[in-house]
Amino acid sequence: MELRTLKTFQVVATHLNQTKAAEILGYTQPTITMHIRNLEQEIGHSLFHRVGKKTYLTPAGKVLKQHADRLLDCVEEMNRALNRLHDPYGTLVIAAPEYYWTHFLTILIHTFVKLHPQVKLKLVSCNSGDVIRMVTSREADVGIIAGQNRNEELEFVSLDAEELLLVIRKDLHQNNDLSAILQKYPLLYKESYHLDGLYDRCMEEIPTPKAVIESGSEEAIKQAIINGTGVGIISGEFISEEIRKEELIPLHRFNQTLDTFLIARKDRSDEITIHAFVELVMEGWGEAVEESM
Repeated sequence: MELRTLKTFQVVATHLNQTKAAEILGYTQPTITMHIRNLEQEIGHSLFHRVGKKTYLTPAGKVLKQHADRLLDCVEEMNRALNRLHDPYGTLVIAAPEYYWTHFLTILIHTFVKLHPQVKLKLVSCNSGDVIRMVTSREADVGIIAGQNRNEELEFVSLDAEELLLVIRKDLHQNNDLSAILQKYPLLYKESYHLDGLYDRCMEEIPTPKAVIESGSEEAIKQAIINGTGVGIISGEFISEEIRKEELIPLHRFNQTLDTFLIARKDRSDEITIHAFVELVMEGWGEAVEESM
């Protein structure tokens, strides 16, 4: 039993008029008649009978109509579900440190929602280490991190490379040399710098500090430096305004960069919803950075 002939029967049975069915389906009248005749021969029952000018369903026609409606509804739902696979769908969980949400991702999320309103988003703010853990364990679908990691299960897409500076509040500088400053004030840095050995590489470029303070928040580090708590390793982009106003003074420009990566599991990178978000971020990251400055 072909779905095409079953659909023809359904339309004829609904309107009880072959001419009307031919118009709806775009078939000729002889084609409609042939479909119905073939179906009657296949099931061994007549499906319609006429009384005067009116057409009625036979008992077999009523049974077939009932089941045809259910079957064709299932086929239609199946086709809709398959068609949805061509467009992003479902829920997308995105994890990233607060800094990225505040400065860049809100712009990109706005664009993604406009393009794919059918996708439900869940946004998670956490440090880079937790982002890696969540994406690896499938708690998050995609993430943004500062620094790379040697996780073989993940795909890393480079988005940006920021200059790293060692800075101090201007009035605390007092023309002291770097070694003396690092003996007087603690060094603040972000915990995620340990992910790819960035902290150790930075330490090779400057004298050993007397004390260190580790923080999960770049904003907290900036405020601590501004408040005179100590000196800090921090992204040049993040404190560009304070540098411009000479509120903070660079003590050293590192040869290292703070790299930003978009991550997803390698075995999920071709999923349509994840792929759509990755493509959007890759295309729009530069513009988002410019708008945030």
